[in-house]
Amino acid sequence: MNTVVGSHDILLVTLDTLRYDVAARLVAAGRLPNLAGVLPEGRWERRHSPGSFTYAAHAAMFAGFLPTPAEPGTHARPFAARFAGSETTADGTWVFDAPDLPTGLAKAGYHTVCVGGVGFFNKQSPLGSALPGLFAESHWGPEFGVTSRHSLERQIDRAELALRDRDEPVFLFVNVSALHQPNWFHLPGAAQEDGDTLESHAAALEYVDRHIGRLFALMTRNRPCFTIICSDHGTAYGESGHTGHRIGHEVVWTVPYAEFVLERTPARPRPQWGRARAWDRIRG
Repeated sequence: MNTVVGSHDILLVTLDTLRYDVAARLVAAGRLPNLAGVLPEGRWERRHSPGSFTYAAHAAMFAGFLPTPAEPGTHARPFAARFAGSETTADGTWVFDAPDLPTGLAKAGYHTVCVGGVGFFNKQSPLGSALPGLFAESHWGPEFGVTSRHSLERQIDRAELALRDRDEPVFLFVNVSALHQPNWFHLPGAAQEDGDTLESHAAALEYVDRHIGRLFALMTRNRPCFTIICSDHGTAYGESGHTGHRIGHEVVWTVPYAEFVLERTPARPRPQWGRARAWDRIRG
């Protein structure tokens, strides 16, 4: 990571509430073609979350404690705050002298951007402002939230505006809300009274797959992009009588994870005719 930081843009995407079993099943069935195309060996890595709900998991991840490989052993971390006695800080770990990763990367010359999704990023309360407050620039709107049928599309729209005309390295964090309940509306033919199910959870992930490529393209316009995409925790749909998360259950602790480098793919030059310039003025 010491050769990556400074030479690559960095993208962290948390697919909030995504279960490992659902993610693995869909990629094996060929239902996630865009994600399968970038996942190492075309599959998710099975990991354990550092927290059982959004705030706890993200507070840990922003301190450098990403989901831990499920296999026994001491696993080196890509990022770590300087901390005496850390057994998971190795030669390849990028060590930062700050309490959190966004601040550490900002000190290294990165512009840090948060595009929130679930309520812990909505900036409507002191608690909802704590995690976004770690970033130089943060954004949230109801169209990014859990009740929006087009949340990821609107989040990517906002990220595009935030990163337009920026030349310095960028750390972009996107908290994808689409998997979080309610997600019934992503399943064709479902009605609100049907409630959320594993099938609608899966349909929400397919929705994410249809649009995630645009985010990857955005982040590779200027330089290669080191990418981490994972879940912060899973959620229960009746297992052992449980519904939801913030509980110590296997389906909550076990999450999908992937890290990889997206190579630079410069954007095509924009058309210069009048309609394009007018549209840019409207959008901007």
